[in-house]
Amino acid sequence: MKKTVFYLPKIVTLLALAMSGYHIYAAARGTPEPLIHRGIHLAFTLTLIFLLYPFKKARSLKEALDEAVPVSVEEIRPGVIDLLALALSLFSISYLFVNYSYITERYAYVDPLRTLDYIFGITLLVLVLEGARRAVGPALPLTALAFLIYAVTGNHLPGLLRHSGFSLEMVIDQLYLTTEGIFGIPLAVSASYVILFVIFGAFLEKSGTGQLFMDVASALTGSSRGGPGKISCISSGLFGTISGSAVANVMVDGWFTIPLMKRTGFKPHFAAAIEATASTGGQIMPPVMGAAAFVMAEFTGIPYITIAKHALIPALLYYLALFWTIHYEAVKTNLRGLSKEELPDLKKVLRARGHLFLPIILIVYLMISGYTAPYAALWATVAVVLVSWIRKETRFGLRDIGLALKEGAKNTLSVAIACACAGIVIGVISLTGLGLRFTSLVVTLASDSLIPALVLTMLAGIILGMGMPTTPAYIVQAALLIPALIKLGVLPIAAHLFVFYFAILSAITPPVAMAVYAAAGISGSNLWKTGIAAMKAGATGFIVPYMFVFGPTLLMIGSWKEILTALVTATLGVFCLATGLQGWSLKKTTFWERSFLIAAALLLIKPGIKTDLAGLILLGVVYRLQRLRSEDTKI
Repeated sequence: MKKTVFYLPKIVTLLALAMSGYHIYAAARGTPEPLIHRGIHLAFTLTLIFLLYPFKKARSLKEALDEAVPVSVEEIRPGVIDLLALALSLFSISYLFVNYSYITERYAYVDPLRTLDYIFGITLLVLVLEGARRAVGPALPLTALAFLIYAVTGNHLPGLLRHSGFSLEMVIDQLYLTTEGIFGIPLAVSASYVILFVIFGAFLEKSGTGQLFMDVASALTGSSRGGPGKISCISSGLFGTISGSAVANVMVDGWFTIPLMKRTGFKPHFAAAIEATASTGGQIMPPVMGAAAFVMAEFTGIPYITIAKHALIPALLYYLALFWTIHYEAVKTNLRGLSKEELPDLKKVLRARGHLFLPIILIVYLMISGYTAPYAALWATVAVVLVSWIRKETRFGLRDIGLALKEGAKNTLSVAIACACAGIVIGVISLTGLGLRFTSLVVTLASDSLIPALVLTMLAGIILGMGMPTTPAYIVQAALLIPALIKLGVLPIAAHLFVFYFAILSAITPPVAMAVYAAAGISGSNLWKTGIAAMKAGATGFIVPYMFVFGPTLLMIGSWKEILTALVTATLGVFCLATGLQGWSLKKTTFWERSFLIAAALLLIKPGIKTDLAGLILLGVVYRLQRLRSEDTKI
């Protein structure tokens, strides 16, 4: 009988606890110097990745730990390559700490590199690429590798892509010995913002807040037409604000909502599409959005809570459209909701677990009051533990705290290594001036017209997002494409949110749609049918970004009268879009009625008196035609 491994899971647990503990301490007491703080963050990240994702494995230790089952030494023991990679990553980062005075006092790009600078610089570059390959897949490290090759060979390229060429020494200097590469802004955001919010999310999840979301959504909408679909819409949207990952959201909520939808009559591909679309939208839903939103705050210099405010109306429109899509699908196919006996009682739910909403209210209050996002996340996490003691059923013990801290660290790894790898791309773009060249290229291809530039940006966002997580997909575009949009007259926040949206929506855009893959796997539905249904259900997400570029009132920019008018008309617009795409209003719509509804949707979503009036007229025409046909049917 094979021996069961005990020491390795314990080591991983201790390291994860140390990682979370360090970042909580740093947030409370103040972070060290940037290079030191980011270096410690990366050291923890690489160490855990090389233990949890072995180079050669029957099954990774991460999977084994997640499954909580005994596993054999042969299955999970890191090999020589893993231990060597772990040791070299620690040596490479420790070298920066030991020689900190030398690194901070030298003149970057002027003083020649030492031999050890070369050795450890190249080593860390390779290990970051390998760590990213293991934790997030091959697309991001291959992209970073392409940029590295461009840095040293760009002098041989033609046209706009050509640069004077940079030596290996210059590249190592930029990416390893400064805070412009691996240790740049993306990793800073991961170390100072993301991990604290991920820990906060882990505490919420461990406290049962996810179940609270599910129960509240069930009590509010479960008995209405298509109730299980509406439960998915609301609960996945709420849970997505604390998970930050579309796929993770699907895997948590989908096992409950998808079978429930299928049992009440929803077609398998539609049930999977609804869950995938609802889970994807969590990253755009304030108050806690996806990790890329924190990077956006750092890039733009706009406080995170202000970015959340700008993102609120588009996020609400996204979920309103999804909600109506579910409703009209249920009406069209004559589906009913769940019986009251199958649903939780709202009063009992709020009495038993309603106090778990308090930490979320607290984090919003603190950020609105002007406190920094890390400070708000820190105290909201403390509040989760304190609030849990109000009821015996939700009370946190030391074991629960330990599990939440461990999960918080583990859930940060993919974001942290993606940020380090994206830092390589940003460092090369900064070194070579590629951003300026790319801006010129986009403006030239778009012929100084904004709409072609937006379409190019949308396609780039979807393509990049297909192969890598939202955060690095957004970071690459922020360096390459956003400057072009701003040059063409787009407001900076609108340009950033435009890119942010399409990096997220790639999760439901075939052929590579990770949220759809996860949901279809649970549902047993066809991938293409599910993907097309998801795009249809999330159509508002593909339209609204264009509208807030041309009408910033949707981002709460303007007077309150203009903002409220835009909110009302845009709400009518997404209602028209849902009914038009589903082909059902008061009754089944004709081809022309559907066409009028979709046209009305586009006109109403776009802010402006003329477009609003035109959209209302089209909506009125469809309503009148539907009433006339209904009366004819009665006669």
